[in-house]
Amino acid sequence: MHKPLRETERVLVGGKNIEPGQRLTIEIEVPSLYTHTQLKMPVQVIRGRKPGPCLFISAAIHGDEIIGVEIIRRVLNQKSLNRIHGTLIAVPVVNIFGFINQSRYLPDRRDLNRAFPGSESGSLASRLAHLFLNEVIADCTHGIDIHTAAIHRENFPHIRAVMDDDETRRLANAFSSPLILGTDIIDGSLRKAAEDRGISVIVYEAGEALRFNEVAIRAGVRGVTSVMRELGMLTTVKTAKRLARPFTACSSTWVRAPQSGIVRLIKPLGSRVEKNEILGVVADPFGEQEKTALAPFDGIVIGKTNLPLVNEGEALFHVAKVERPESAEAQIERFQNHLDPSQDVSTAPEPPVS
Repeated sequence: MHKPLRETERVLVGGKNIEPGQRLTIEIEVPSLYTHTQLKMPVQVIRGRKPGPCLFISAAIHGDEIIGVEIIRRVLNQKSLNRIHGTLIAVPVVNIFGFINQSRYLPDRRDLNRAFPGSESGSLASRLAHLFLNEVIADCTHGIDIHTAAIHRENFPHIRAVMDDDETRRLANAFSSPLILGTDIIDGSLRKAAEDRGISVIVYEAGEALRFNEVAIRAGVRGVTSVMRELGMLTTVKTAKRLARPFTACSSTWVRAPQSGIVRLIKPLGSRVEKNEILGVVADPFGEQEKTALAPFDGIVIGKTNLPLVNEGEALFHVAKVERPESAEAQIERFQNHLDPSQDVSTAPEPPVS
């Protein structure tokens, strides 16, 4: 399936029409707290004087996934946005309720990313999903949704996308993360609701909940900027370093704890593993019983637990199956070295993005 690139003639956010050349911060009212305190979802819209695509970047759909908030802040501080073609809609905190409470979920314990497209008269999650879809991103052509791993887990920076769609695949490759995980779209997700409206969306996964990770943040800023250049929204920088083409994994699996106990993690994020290689060891508190967690196939570790206390069956390692894993490992090492803040000799207030 191919979606032709289109330009947006009208940009309507929160009932306000954004004119060419405008940069506005719009606060969209969401349901109030039971204390009678009114909450608002902050949205910043930058519409260039020249036409082009309309791209949204969103974060904190899960309220404890805070890396995207910092990525969006750094993107919005780039001077190159003064010459943007088309429109950028930035939503650093979608789930304002969860963000305030440092929680993944909404107060009704629902997952906002399973409530789309939502409705005006449903649950709190359903109402917030309906509001975001219809009042914020309805006029968009493309989107980048930023996520981290769940609590006590960590993800290696990678893109998740439907790779049988030409336009979505183009965005995924342009983001220039070392790895793309081809995934099906889950019903109830923002990605599914957006795709149903013809909006091509990729998901950036990196880091862990309630933590900042400088490499993941830098990779996110660079990736968003690269996508905007690919879409013609920003001028291509001749001095920008040409990035290697990402590796694509069409499948992945979680390796789970073979018994309850204390896990010793052996393989770090981004490392190459071979089939039946030991990823970690789970032992009881006395060390009398030990069982190993083994790699199911050759691949790359893209996710892991950070909590050493595990129950039998809990997820320990997320392994992606890729061709030529040794080449992927070498590219991942170059990626990490390039974005490692300890290697940065720049004195600029913000890290470089290219």
